[in-house]
Amino acid sequence: MVKMTVFKDNTALILIDIQNDFCPGGALEVGEGNEIVEVANKLQEKFRVKIATQDWHPPNHTSFASNHLDKLPFSTTEMFYGTQVLWPDHCIQGKKGAEFHPKLITKSTDLIIRKGFRTEIDSYSAFFDNDHKTSTGLGGYLKARGINSIYLCGLALDFCVYFSAIDGVNLDLEVNVIKDACRAIDLDGSLEMAINDMKNKGVNLITSNDL
Repeated sequence: MVKMTVFKDNTALILIDIQNDFCPGGALEVGEGNEIVEVANKLQEKFRVKIATQDWHPPNHTSFASNHLDKLPFSTTEMFYGTQVLWPDHCIQGKKGAEFHPKLITKSTDLIIRKGFRTEIDSYSAFFDNDHKTSTGLGGYLKARGINSIYLCGLALDFCVYFSAIDGVNLDLEVNVIKDACRAIDLDGSLEMAINDMKNKGVNLITSNDL
C-alpha cells in the first residue's frame, strides 16, 4: 500500500468561498464552480491544517448593485477604498446561497473565516477587507500556528483567490494556487490580469497533480 504524502503542520490548505451562490444555479454563478468540489475534497486528505473562507454579506451590503440607484450588476462605483464592482445580491447571511456546497467536506476544517460582513466594505481576500487594512484575523492565526506556506483553491480564481494570494505574498508567506481546483468569473479580462500579476509577484501556480 502506497503511503500518501501529508504536508507538515507549517503548511495550510485554504478553501476559498466554495459556496452555493458561486456554483451553477447560484446568484453569482461561476462557470463550472461545482466541478472543483471533488478536487478540493481530495486535496484535504493531504493537509493536516485546513481553513475555509465564507462570504457572509448582510442584505444591505454596499457591494450589491441593488443597493445603488440606477446601477446594474457588474458595473462599478467608487467607494472610500477605491473602485468597487457591484455584484448581484449573493451569499446573504443565513441564506442557502451562503452555505458551503453540500458535497464539500468541512467537518475537518480547523477554522472558518467569514468575510464581507461589514455593510460598508467588501472583502475579497481571506486576509483583509478591500481597504487592504482591516484584517480578517487569518494572518495572525497562521503566524500563531507557525504556518509559513499556504495552498489556495476555490472561487473565484480572478477575485477572491487572487486577492488572497497577493495578500499572502505581502505577508511573506509562500503562496501556491492550485489552478484545477479553482474557477474564474473572467470579468473584462480579469482572469488574464490576475494570472499575470500572481506570476509577477511570486505566487506558484500549480495543479493538484503536482502535490
